[in-house]
Amino acid sequence: MKRSDVSRRDVLKMSLVGAGALALGSVQAGAIESAKDVKFDEEYDVIVIGSGFAGSMAALQALKRGLKVLMVEKMGRAGGNSVINAGNMCVPNSEFQKAAGIKDSKEVFIADCLKDGLNLNHVDLLSVIYERANDAFEYLKSIGVEFSGKVISSSGHSLKRAVQAKNSSGSGYIQPMHKLIEENANATVKKRTKFDDFIVDDSGRVVGIVARENYKFENNAASDDKENKSGDVKRFGAKKGVILAAGGYSSDKWFRAQQVPYLKTNIDTVSQPGATAGALIAAMKLGANPLQLSWIQLNPYTNPTEKGFGTSALFTNHCSNDYGLSVDAKTGKRFMNEHAGRKIKCDAIFKVMAESEKNDNYPVNICDQAAVDINSPAYTSKGVEAGSIKKFDTLEELAKAYNIPVEPFLKTVKDFNEYVKAGKDPEFGKPLKKDDVQGIDVSKPPFYASLSTPKILYCMGGVEINTKAQVISATTQEPIAGLYAAGEITGGVHGASRLGTMSMADCMVFGMVAGENI
Repeated sequence: MKRSDVSRRDVLKMSLVGAGALALGSVQAGAIESAKDVKFDEEYDVIVIGSGFAGSMAALQALKRGLKVLMVEKMGRAGGNSVINAGNMCVPNSEFQKAAGIKDSKEVFIADCLKDGLNLNHVDLLSVIYERANDAFEYLKSIGVEFSGKVISSSGHSLKRAVQAKNSSGSGYIQPMHKLIEENANATVKKRTKFDDFIVDDSGRVVGIVARENYKFENNAASDDKENKSGDVKRFGAKKGVILAAGGYSSDKWFRAQQVPYLKTNIDTVSQPGATAGALIAAMKLGANPLQLSWIQLNPYTNPTEKGFGTSALFTNHCSNDYGLSVDAKTGKRFMNEHAGRKIKCDAIFKVMAESEKNDNYPVNICDQAAVDINSPAYTSKGVEAGSIKKFDTLEELAKAYNIPVEPFLKTVKDFNEYVKAGKDPEFGKPLKKDDVQGIDVSKPPFYASLSTPKILYCMGGVEINTKAQVISATTQEPIAGLYAAGEITGGVHGASRLGTMSMADCMVFGMVAGENI
């Protein structure tokens, strides 16, 4: 089946899922507890479900307002997928962008997002990110998040507009954010506590949650949400409401397969095991409108020799794809614009892989020492140490190691270097002007290389929200009272495919908006 056929089918399915959510909301309404029948074990002003970027930002903004906040995290550590994030955040009009002389605009930013998102993005939400990303950035600086001071490029963006954590990791954000949360007397953080369902009052307003303390995630379960009954049931009240920030469902093989059947269970994911669909399903049961659940993004930078995200993905993204080239190991030739959006690159990589009977003709990503030097040393050093990135004195040695035909490969590199000198790529249109690559080609030894294969990265779909981060009902098209959401559990921001560094912008901005408005 062609992907275009899948897409058409899934468009229909999305509408059916929406209709299913309506039925689910009415048929199973009895499964959602009524506040009049509940005695709360503990009461708070705000409950935040999830402890990653979105949940942490939401909690901090609510705490700034003097509210009493409960943060619920089902895993044994805080941070979710955010901890293993690369630490790069899209911030239009940041001080770093301005210092580099880069002029950005809302029109250009939105056009970039729509191009990769196939015009499925909700423009009103993109406008909020453009307008508030710098607010989030300034706030993060004020609480101790350290940045490299650079503005960096990222896949799909026509301009450099991303800021970079000094430690090149999402932990550079999560650690200071959680330090501030834990030091606040109005904050309570409950780990190993799984959210199961909402509690509503007679008007339908969300006023609390049902959760299980002492919960132990089961790695080997086919569906942890359905099978795992561990923990002690508790009921927590939320006077002002609940903020859903539970992330995506990349690790939920069952739910994932319902949305995108061609993503088989043997396709690896970069997400942590707890990235399941339980919170999303609970919101749909309540009547939240599901958007674009069939759009799941793959990461084109991950290495088939490693599990999960691994040690070489940042090298492939920022060193070889930004400043070097990718070649088909069978031909020694380039096959794509290395700076294109993630979906375009994944499709191109899958096509190259399919040239082998075993679907293992993995592309080889290559750059030189100058590309390594201009980026964080950690992007390359960790992979070299782990063996996922190889280092060579000559291009001939590199070609031999990966069974690349030498002469066509050397010609490819020679042509690419000429393109850099000319500032134009006539083959694939990669941006190669001085402002784009600083004159860096593939000529300064030693040379570095890694393999890549797409792995499941990000769920673009989720519950619908408005510009105030309120969750929208599928039945009324109005906000569900007392329910807000931010981050990967929401849909509409990214459309078919998100741009690099946009996930953190989405999480931070709408986490901020949710915490301000609840």
